[in-house]
Amino acid sequence: MSLRISFDLNEDDLRHFRLIMRAARDATERRAPEDIVAAAVELLHIVDDGHCPAFIAERLQKLDFMIRMISDLDWRLPHAAAKRVLHALAYFAEPDDLIPDHIPGLGYLDDAIMVELLMRELRHEIEAYRDFCAFRDAEQVRSEQCSRKERRARLNSRRESLLSRMQRRLKQDLKNNPAGVSRLLD
Repeated sequence: MSLRISFDLNEDDLRHFRLIMRAARDATERRAPEDIVAAAVELLHIVDDGHCPAFIAERLQKLDFMIRMISDLDWRLPHAAAKRVLHALAYFAEPDDLIPDHIPGLGYLDDAIMVELLMRELRHEIEAYRDFCAFRDAEQVRSEQCSRKERRARLNSRRESLLSRMQRRLKQDLKNNPAGVSRLLD
C-alpha cells in the first residue's frame, strides 16, 4: 500500500528556504567548485546505499542530473549559469542544513524539498541540457557518417543555440517576475 502526501509552500515558506539557501551558498563561497560537486556526489552515494526512505531517495536522484550538467565538458555552461548550478549544489555540501541528516527517516526530507525547488528554479538550464544530451546521443549515432571535427562543430553550434534559448527564457522569467519572489539562487 502506498500513501500520497502533498503540501504547499507559501511565500513565507519560500522566503525561509531562500534564507537557508543563501546561508548555505555563503558558507560554501570559500570552497572550491569541485568540493561542492563532490559533496553532492557523496550525498548520492548515501542515497544509493539505502540510508534514506524511497520517497526521499527518488527526489535526491535528481541531483545526479545537476551534477552531470555542471561536470559535462561538452556542455560547458557559461559562468553565470554554472554559478547558479553550483549555488544550487551548495545546499547539499553543508552538513548543518534545516533537518540534520542523521535523523532517521526524516534527515534528508529538507534535501528532497530543496531538490524539488531547485529543479523548478533551474528548469531552463535543465531543459537546455536535456535537449543537448538528446542531440549529442543522436550525433553519436551519426558520427560514423561524419568526421570528428564536423561532429564537434555540430555539437558546439547546438550548444550555443540552446544556451541562447536558455538565456532568453531566463530573461523572460525575470521580466515576468521582476521582484524574483520565488528565486532561490539569485
